[in-house]
Amino acid sequence: MNILFIGDIFASGGRGIVADHLNQLITENKIDLAIANAENSAGGFGITPFIAEELLSLGLDVLTGGNHSFDKREIHDYYDTQARLLRPANYPPGLPGSGVYAGKARNGVPYAVLNLQGRASMANIDCPFRKADELIGQLDPAVKIRFVDFHAELTSEKMAMGWYLDGRVTATVGTHTHIPTADARVLPGGTAYQTDAGMTGPYQSVIGVDKDTVLRRFLTGLSGRMEVAKHGVELHGVIVSADENTGKAISIQRIHCKQ
Repeated sequence: MNILFIGDIFASGGRGIVADHLNQLITENKIDLAIANAENSAGGFGITPFIAEELLSLGLDVLTGGNHSFDKREIHDYYDTQARLLRPANYPPGLPGSGVYAGKARNGVPYAVLNLQGRASMANIDCPFRKADELIGQLDPAVKIRFVDFHAELTSEKMAMGWYLDGRVTATVGTHTHIPTADARVLPGGTAYQTDAGMTGPYQSVIGVDKDTVLRRFLTGLSGRMEVAKHGVELHGVIVSADENTGKAISIQRIHCKQ
Protein backbone atom coordinates (compact mmCIF):
# COMPACT_ATOMS: atom_id res chain seq x y z
CA MET A 1 0.00 0.00 0.00
CA ASN A 2 1.04 3.60 -0.54
CA ILE A 3 1.16 6.24 2.19
CA LEU A 4 1.43 9.98 1.52
CA PHE A 5 2.86 12.23 4.22
CA ILE A 6 2.88 16.01 3.73
CA GLY A 7 5.32 18.08 5.77
CA ASP A 8 4.34 21.03 7.99
CA ILE A 9 1.46 22.91 6.32
CA PHE A 10 2.26 26.58 6.91
CA ALA A 11 -0.51 29.19 6.85
CA SER A 12 -2.88 29.90 3.95
CA GLY A 13 -0.22 29.36 1.28
CA GLY A 14 0.43 25.85 2.53
CA ARG A 15 -3.27 25.07 2.72
CA GLY A 16 -3.78 26.42 -0.78
CA ILE A 17 -1.12 24.28 -2.42
CA VAL A 18 -2.44 21.19 -0.62
CA ALA A 19 -5.91 21.97 -1.99
CA ASP A 20 -4.45 22.38 -5.48
CA HIS A 21 -2.35 19.19 -5.57
CA LEU A 22 -3.72 16.65 -3.09
CA ASN A 23 -6.26 14.92 -5.33
CA GLN A 24 -3.74 14.59 -8.14
CA LEU A 25 -1.10 13.19 -5.78
CA ILE A 26 -3.58 10.65 -4.41
CA THR A 27 -4.77 9.57 -7.86
CA GLU A 28 -1.44 9.43 -9.67
CA ASN A 29 0.37 7.62 -6.84
CA LYS A 30 -2.52 5.33 -5.86
CA ILE A 31 -2.43 6.59 -2.29
CA ASP A 32 -4.25 4.50 0.31
CA LEU A 33 -3.53 6.72 3.32
CA ALA A 34 -2.88 10.49 3.35
CA ILE A 35 -1.39 12.19 6.43
CA ALA A 36 -0.17 15.76 6.98
CA ASN A 37 1.39 17.75 9.79
CA ALA A 38 -0.90 20.75 10.32
CA GLU A 39 0.26 22.43 13.54
CA ASN A 40 1.26 25.62 11.65
CA SER A 41 -1.74 25.75 9.32
CA ALA A 42 -3.47 28.72 11.03
CA GLY A 43 -1.39 31.78 10.18
CA GLY A 44 1.83 29.89 10.82
CA PHE A 45 1.07 29.18 14.47
CA GLY A 46 -1.44 26.55 15.59
CA ILE A 47 -4.61 25.18 14.04
CA THR A 48 -8.31 25.99 14.40
CA PRO A 49 -11.34 23.68 14.23
CA PHE A 50 -12.43 25.27 10.94
CA ILE A 51 -9.04 24.72 9.32
CA ALA A 52 -8.83 21.15 10.61
CA GLU A 53 -12.18 20.32 9.04
CA GLU A 54 -11.17 22.09 5.84
CA LEU A 55 -8.00 20.00 5.52
CA LEU A 56 -9.78 16.75 6.31
CA SER A 57 -12.46 17.56 3.73
CA LEU A 58 -9.76 17.84 1.06
CA GLY A 59 -8.99 14.13 1.45
CA LEU A 60 -6.40 13.99 4.22
CA ASP A 61 -7.09 11.09 6.56
CA VAL A 62 -5.09 12.16 9.64
CA LEU A 63 -3.56 15.45 10.81
CA THR A 64 -0.57 15.46 13.14
CA GLY A 65 0.77 18.24 15.38
CA GLY A 66 3.71 19.47 17.41
CA ASN A 67 4.82 22.24 19.71
CA HIS A 68 2.20 24.66 18.31
CA SER A 69 -0.70 22.22 18.68
CA PHE A 70 -2.27 24.14 21.56
CA ASP A 71 -1.54 27.70 20.35
CA LYS A 72 -5.16 28.48 19.45
CA ARG A 73 -7.46 28.46 22.47
CA GLU A 74 -10.47 27.36 20.41
CA ILE A 75 -8.76 24.10 19.42
CA HIS A 76 -8.50 22.72 22.96
CA ASP A 77 -12.05 21.35 23.28
CA TYR A 78 -12.09 20.32 19.63
CA TYR A 79 -9.36 17.72 20.14
CA ASP A 80 -11.75 15.46 22.01
CA THR A 81 -14.36 15.69 19.25
CA GLN A 82 -12.12 15.01 16.24
CA ALA A 83 -10.01 11.87 16.71
CA ARG A 84 -8.25 12.35 13.37
CA LEU A 85 -6.51 15.49 14.63
CA LEU A 86 -3.52 14.44 16.75
CA ARG A 87 -1.20 16.26 19.11
CA PRO A 88 2.06 14.81 20.47
CA ALA A 89 1.35 11.77 22.63
CA ASN A 90 4.12 12.55 25.12
CA TYR A 91 2.54 15.73 26.47
CA PRO A 92 1.62 15.35 30.16
CA PRO A 93 -1.50 13.33 31.04
CA GLY A 94 -4.78 15.19 31.36
CA LEU A 95 -4.52 17.37 28.26
CA PRO A 96 -7.23 17.11 25.60
CA GLY A 97 -6.72 15.01 22.54
CA SER A 98 -4.61 12.00 21.67
CA GLY A 99 -1.31 11.23 20.04
CA VAL A 100 -2.41 8.07 18.25
CA TYR A 101 -5.17 7.26 15.79
CA ALA A 102 -6.13 3.85 14.44
CA GLY A 103 -8.35 3.43 11.41
CA LYS A 104 -8.74 1.69 8.08
CA ALA A 105 -7.13 2.95 4.89
CA ARG A 106 -8.88 3.34 1.56
CA ASN A 107 -7.90 -0.22 0.68
CA GLY A 108 -9.41 -1.56 3.92
CA VAL A 109 -6.05 -2.19 5.62
CA PRO A 110 -5.90 -1.23 9.32
CA TYR A 111 -3.29 1.37 10.26
CA ALA A 112 -2.13 3.51 13.15
CA VAL A 113 -0.60 6.99 13.12
CA LEU A 114 1.56 7.99 16.09
CA ASN A 115 2.55 11.60 16.87
CA LEU A 116 5.54 12.27 19.14
CA GLN A 117 7.55 15.37 20.02
CA GLY A 118 11.26 15.63 20.77
CA ARG A 119 12.75 17.15 23.92
CA ALA A 120 16.18 18.36 22.79
CA SER A 121 16.05 22.17 22.46
CA MET A 122 12.28 21.99 22.94
CA ALA A 123 9.81 21.82 25.83
CA ASN A 124 10.78 19.39 28.58
CA ILE A 125 7.83 17.04 28.22
CA ASP A 126 7.64 13.28 28.74
CA CYS A 127 10.17 10.98 27.06
CA PRO A 128 9.17 10.30 23.43
CA PHE A 129 11.15 7.06 23.29
CA ARG A 130 9.39 5.51 26.26
CA LYS A 131 6.05 6.85 25.05
CA ALA A 132 6.67 5.19 21.68
CA ASP A 133 7.26 1.89 23.47
CA GLU A 134 4.03 2.34 25.40
CA LEU A 135 1.92 3.20 22.35
CA ILE A 136 3.31 0.40 20.22
CA GLY A 137 2.68 -2.04 23.06
CA GLN A 138 -0.97 -0.95 23.17
CA LEU A 139 -1.60 -1.42 19.45
CA ASP A 140 -3.54 -4.41 18.18
CA PRO A 141 -0.89 -6.78 16.76
CA ALA A 142 -3.06 -7.06 13.64
CA VAL A 143 -2.30 -3.41 12.85
CA LYS A 144 0.89 -3.79 10.83
CA ILE A 145 0.94 -0.38 9.14
CA ARG A 146 2.31 2.10 11.69
CA PHE A 147 3.36 5.62 10.73
CA VAL A 148 5.23 7.92 13.14
CA ASP A 149 5.50 11.71 12.84
CA PHE A 150 8.37 12.70 15.13
CA HIS A 151 8.22 16.48 15.60
CA ALA A 152 11.68 17.42 16.84
CA GLU A 153 14.40 20.06 16.57
CA LEU A 154 17.67 18.15 16.48
CA THR A 155 18.71 15.90 13.63
CA SER A 156 20.46 13.59 16.10
CA GLU A 157 17.30 13.04 18.15
CA LYS A 158 15.29 12.28 15.01
CA MET A 159 17.90 9.84 13.75
CA ALA A 160 18.01 8.17 17.15
CA MET A 161 14.24 7.69 17.03
CA GLY A 162 14.48 6.23 13.53
CA TRP A 163 16.97 3.61 14.70
CA TYR A 164 15.05 2.99 17.93
CA LEU A 165 11.84 2.17 16.05
CA ASP A 166 13.46 0.36 13.12
CA GLY A 167 11.61 -2.88 12.50
CA ARG A 168 8.72 -1.93 14.80
CA VAL A 169 6.96 0.69 12.64
CA THR A 170 6.44 1.17 8.93
CA ALA A 171 7.86 4.68 8.83
CA THR A 172 9.38 7.34 11.06
CA VAL A 173 9.41 10.77 9.43
CA GLY A 174 10.54 13.98 11.11
CA THR A 175 8.86 17.36 11.07
CA HIS A 176 9.38 20.81 12.67
CA THR A 177 12.52 22.29 11.09
CA HIS A 178 10.70 23.16 7.84
CA ILE A 179 13.67 22.19 5.67
CA PRO A 180 13.50 18.90 3.72
CA THR A 181 16.44 16.56 4.21
CA ALA A 182 17.96 14.38 1.50
CA ASP A 183 18.27 11.18 3.54
CA ALA A 184 15.10 9.26 2.64
CA ARG A 185 15.86 5.54 2.97
CA VAL A 186 14.59 2.24 4.30
CA LEU A 187 16.47 1.16 7.41
CA PRO A 188 17.70 -2.44 7.75
CA GLY A 189 14.73 -3.53 9.87
CA GLY A 190 12.22 -2.34 7.27
CA THR A 191 11.30 1.11 8.57
CA ALA A 192 11.17 3.99 6.09
CA TYR A 193 12.96 7.06 7.42
CA GLN A 194 13.57 10.71 6.60
CA THR A 195 14.94 13.21 9.11
CA ASP A 196 12.57 16.00 8.03
CA ALA A 197 9.82 16.02 5.44
CA GLY A 198 10.14 19.78 4.98
CA MET A 199 7.56 22.54 4.96
CA THR A 200 4.52 22.94 2.76
CA GLY A 201 4.44 26.70 2.51
CA PRO A 202 6.39 29.78 1.33
CA TYR A 203 10.08 29.13 0.69
CA GLN A 204 10.99 32.75 -0.08
CA SER A 205 11.17 33.11 3.68
CA VAL A 206 12.96 32.00 6.81
CA ILE A 207 11.10 28.77 7.66
CA GLY A 208 7.84 30.38 6.55
CA VAL A 209 8.26 33.83 8.12
CA ASP A 210 8.86 37.03 6.13
CA LYS A 211 12.63 37.13 5.60
CA ASP A 212 13.01 40.89 6.15
CA THR A 213 11.40 40.62 9.59
CA VAL A 214 13.77 37.84 10.59
CA LEU A 215 16.81 39.64 9.18
CA ARG A 216 15.97 42.73 11.26
CA ARG A 217 15.90 40.53 14.35
CA PHE A 218 19.33 39.11 13.62
CA LEU A 219 20.84 42.48 12.71
CA THR A 220 19.38 44.57 15.54
CA GLY A 221 18.48 42.12 18.29
CA LEU A 222 15.02 43.74 18.48
CA SER A 223 11.87 41.64 18.38
CA GLY A 224 9.04 42.40 15.98
CA ARG A 225 5.80 40.94 14.75
CA MET A 226 6.41 37.72 12.83
CA GLU A 227 4.66 38.06 9.48
CA VAL A 228 3.90 35.06 7.28
CA ALA A 229 5.75 35.10 3.95
CA LYS A 230 3.67 34.91 0.77
CA HIS A 231 5.92 33.86 -2.10
CA GLY A 232 7.59 30.72 -3.40
CA VAL A 233 4.99 28.29 -2.05
CA GLU A 234 5.98 24.63 -2.37
CA LEU A 235 4.61 21.30 -1.16
CA HIS A 236 7.07 18.84 0.34
CA GLY A 237 6.60 15.36 1.74
CA VAL A 238 7.20 11.67 1.17
CA ILE A 239 5.45 8.66 -0.27
CA VAL A 240 6.07 5.37 1.50
CA SER A 241 5.27 2.06 -0.17
CA ALA A 242 4.74 -0.77 2.32
CA ASP A 243 3.86 -4.45 2.48
CA GLU A 244 0.43 -4.43 4.08
CA ASN A 245 0.86 -7.97 5.41
CA THR A 246 4.11 -7.36 7.29
CA GLY A 247 4.05 -3.59 7.78
CA LYS A 248 7.59 -3.35 6.41
CA ALA A 249 8.46 -0.47 4.11
CA ILE A 250 9.42 -1.29 0.54
CA SER A 251 10.46 2.20 -0.52
CA ILE A 252 10.34 5.87 0.39
CA GLN A 253 10.55 8.76 -2.05
CA ARG A 254 10.56 12.51 -1.54
CA ILE A 255 7.85 14.54 -3.27
CA HIS A 256 7.95 18.20 -4.27
CA CYS A 257 5.32 20.35 -5.95
CA LYS A 258 5.46 24.06 -6.78
CA GLN A 259 2.58 26.49 -6.86
